[in-house]
Amino acid sequence: MQPLPLLPTMGVGSYASPGWFISGRARLREGDFGPADSDEMFEDATRIAIADQVEAGLDIISDGELHRQRFVFEMFQHLHGLKRVPPARKLGVPGYDMAPHFTVEGAVTAPRGLGVVGEYQTLLRLAPGRHLKVALPGPVTFAGFMTAGSHDPGAVVESLIGIVRTELEGLAAAGVDYIQLDEPGLPEAPLGLSLDDCVAVINRTLAGFAFRRGVHVCFGNNAGRPMADRDIVRLMPGLVALKADEISLEFANREMAQVELVGELARRTDVAVGVVDVKNFRLEPKEAVTRRIELCLKHAPAERLRLTADCGFSALPRGLARRKMIALVDGARLVRGSRAA
Repeated sequence: MQPLPLLPTMGVGSYASPGWFISGRARLREGDFGPADSDEMFEDATRIAIADQVEAGLDIISDGELHRQRFVFEMFQHLHGLKRVPPARKLGVPGYDMAPHFTVEGAVTAPRGLGVVGEYQTLLRLAPGRHLKVALPGPVTFAGFMTAGSHDPGAVVESLIGIVRTELEGLAAAGVDYIQLDEPGLPEAPLGLSLDDCVAVINRTLAGFAFRRGVHVCFGNNAGRPMADRDIVRLMPGLVALKADEISLEFANREMAQVELVGELARRTDVAVGVVDVKNFRLEPKEAVTRRIELCLKHAPAERLRLTADCGFSALPRGLARRKMIALVDGARLVRGSRAA
């Protein structure tokens, strides 16, 4: 395997679903597919997600998370002890108030795991000889879609830590060397947790593992919309306390506001900087991506940076997602070329 270049490029995790795959999922829900049909559909879609990343030139590949809806929602199917709460609003534009929410009714468990180990094994088989990353939701984000009901919120969080750690242990046993814990729930701490509490939960979840540990923090991307106050300064006391090898943050859709904070973070850990805006249908030219990268380099050394999008590509049409990945790769190559000249 070739070593990673300076300023390696990667997606955050989720990828844009092919149109036929969305139609196929609808037929699957209607009972039109057998188990073999379902397996074939998901593997074909994953092959496409991997091929699009490879053809775009990304240095680090993920499986696109096509077994999940919006990176987390369908993972609740693996959890026991929850009751789904019907949304109060079912009509009109998509929004966070339409997303799945749950009430805790008993002990929260995942007897068969979260399914991420199987996803990694498929990725390993379909992308041999590549640098790979596996992303999965963290306990704080799972908790953000729950109300504790009559149960102790602290006990619910403890259960979620155990569930995610068990999945991480399975990934470690399967040979994974790079995981990313997705925690868009951090900016809006759930279940009465404070920012410090959330950081402690994340640190406990990641403690003791030898693989590269990344944490992705964003402000939400359901249907391309954020859900939280997009001020990174207020999160800095928590971000600097994270015990991770890498922190991933969104900057492009925020017009690179507060990018100077990358410098402070880079003194402690690597930073994956979002330099492609997935919340905008505008395709940024590679020169715009280059300018964003160069702005980051004013505050942190290249050796401390990885280049990515603000969030996953799942809220974009596939064709646009492909072109944005190419812009990311081309922008990175322009910067590498100028530094080598």
